[in-house]
Amino acid sequence: MTVTRERTLTLVPVPGYGAEDVVLDADGAAYTGTSDGSVFRVAPGGARIDSLARTGGRPMGLELLPGGRLLVCDADRGLLALDIGTGRLEELVAFVHGQRMRCVNNAAVHSDGSIYFSDSSRVHGIDSWEADIAEDTATGRLLRRDPDGTVDVLVDGLRFANGVVLAADESYAAVAESAGRSVVRCWLTGPRAGQVDRLVWDLDGYPDNLSRGTDGLIWMAVASPKDPVVELVMRSPRPVRRGATRLPERLRPTPRRTARVMALDDTGAVVHDLSHDAERFHMVTGVREHHGTVWLGSLKEPALAWFRLPPGERRG
Repeated sequence: MTVTRERTLTLVPVPGYGAEDVVLDADGAAYTGTSDGSVFRVAPGGARIDSLARTGGRPMGLELLPGGRLLVCDADRGLLALDIGTGRLEELVAFVHGQRMRCVNNAAVHSDGSIYFSDSSRVHGIDSWEADIAEDTATGRLLRRDPDGTVDVLVDGLRFANGVVLAADESYAAVAESAGRSVVRCWLTGPRAGQVDRLVWDLDGYPDNLSRGTDGLIWMAVASPKDPVVELVMRSPRPVRRGATRLPERLRPTPRRTARVMALDDTGAVVHDLSHDAERFHMVTGVREHHGTVWLGSLKEPALAWFRLPPGERRG
């Protein structure tokens, strides 16, 4: 395992607040979405930034789709497909079992065209994500959209469902359970198909987006360290949990600034645990390794950031 502190981050400002996730195409261009509904493409090196579309909602997780399209997990509008060339948006999923989703968060695309994605909560939208974690509503879901448009709920009752990633051999889909400080695994094939267990658990921080790097590892954003006050609130009776969300903002727990990512192999073993100076960039919610360069997104920053892994720490 590699544990390194205070690595240097290079910031790439974007014209919007909260560049929550990031994905890279084959040419090295980066894509991100911001709180005003914009989706941007950042040219390699950051020399040019193009606005591709406005979703009318809040873009979160992003994935590449075949045919020059970008999958957008829009917390407010649902699962969208964006034509990168024309800016046209197609609504893929907005309702499940007749009810509009409240907080679509992250996704992974299977080789057969199926999309595995998370809906963080059936109680709170993205603007109230802190309340959902404090109340510990445990109403998050992992879902699958088949190529014919059919949507199935694979796992329910998740404690703020977040990042999604597939096993390298697509034998399982994993979803970060932020409030549970774990990554839940749903087996798709083999003798354990249909079973649910945990890839990692009892993390010392709150996991956010997950992604598969070009190095073959599962990269995980760690949004903030474990907070004893938040943990105490989540263990309290329901009235206490609800009351805590109504406190004035100055009295609520403030997550300690951190800029941290981890990388796991497909058994859940930690390969990298990397922390950075959080003075200029913090609360990493998105991470993407791309040929030795690790890109970061943040729910709180008007920028992306990146750093390079030393050659001795790279895989693939």
